[in-house]
Amino acid sequence: MDRAKHIIEKLLTEADVRINGSRPWDIRIHNERFYGAVLRGGSLAFGETYVAGWWDSDQLDELIARLFLNKVTEKVRHTPATILLFIKAYLGNLGKKSNAFEIGRRHYDLGNDLFELMLDERMTYTCGYWNSSVSGQEMTLDEAQEAKLDLVCRKLDLKAGQEILDIGCGWGSFAKFAAERYGVRVVGTTVSEEQMKLGRELCKGLPIEFRLEDYRDTKGTFDHIVSLGMFEHVSYKNYQIYMRVIRDHLKDGGLFLLHTIGSAVSTIHTDPWISKYIFSKGMLPSVQQIGKAIEGLFVMEDWHNFGADYDKTLMAWFKNFERNWKRISRKYGETFYRMWKFYLLSCAGSFRVRDNQLWQIILSKKGVSGGYHPVR
Repeated sequence: MDRAKHIIEKLLTEADVRINGSRPWDIRIHNERFYGAVLRGGSLAFGETYVAGWWDSDQLDELIARLFLNKVTEKVRHTPATILLFIKAYLGNLGKKSNAFEIGRRHYDLGNDLFELMLDERMTYTCGYWNSSVSGQEMTLDEAQEAKLDLVCRKLDLKAGQEILDIGCGWGSFAKFAAERYGVRVVGTTVSEEQMKLGRELCKGLPIEFRLEDYRDTKGTFDHIVSLGMFEHVSYKNYQIYMRVIRDHLKDGGLFLLHTIGSAVSTIHTDPWISKYIFSKGMLPSVQQIGKAIEGLFVMEDWHNFGADYDKTLMAWFKNFERNWKRISRKYGETFYRMWKFYLLSCAGSFRVRDNQLWQIILSKKGVSGGYHPVR
């Protein structure tokens, strides 16, 4: 135990984190078994020991940001959990069709009440666009999400009467916005039954069709295609398959907007704790992996990174979650509270130090005649 404590304490000190210190981001240890568990189990054990109540921090998001900034996880990354994840991702296919609906059941079907209380009024479960110049002052979460949805519509240059495919449509926030503001028809696909049920209610009376299906089963051709926050579930072995599906369903002259979290380095799996408790079988693509997938299929017209905005979005989600927790605490319980808090705040910390990115990429089949003019 003394050896484990010495090693962990040294790693924390290098990240300017003190054990039982007085600063908001310092860590308070409640169970001495923490040191041995984290040394053996890495980031998986770090998250699990937090959920178990073995440690706390008053500013968890900043603690995580400091650990990412100093690459602490890389120094203890070769753990049984990461090795097992690598083997599964390398030998198998985490994004194969038979796994498609698992993420819907395990995450998006947790309960519409949870997401209604956490997200903006449109229930947009992707990064907002915190462009303060829109209103001249600090934006609200609702304003940032509307700005993002409008940004997507403007980038695609939507015209009334066009038909749009929304892959991974969630509860229909983009579909409803685009139908109401731009007069388009939308087909939205999801692998979550709960999203589809509530989405149909929220979009009632609008030219929006919800389909419960995997992207590989979609039929039809569309003027434009959009995918907001779904590509993270595809897995690297399916990236080119995914892009071929998009190309097959996109009309000549149409645009595809891919909105995805991205990684600065190429990997084949996500963090072990995130994989086990939040997004099973997911991973973040790199520039290289996306580039390889679109080569020979699309012309890349624009690549927009506003990853810093995900920090603000996640902190706003956590503020809503914390404020409304008592309304749903009896249903979900204390263990879920600590798990969800760790999820939201650890992700916020990773975006704060730009360990993760958020990309919007515009692709065309043959290149936009006269050139594509980037929209911001």
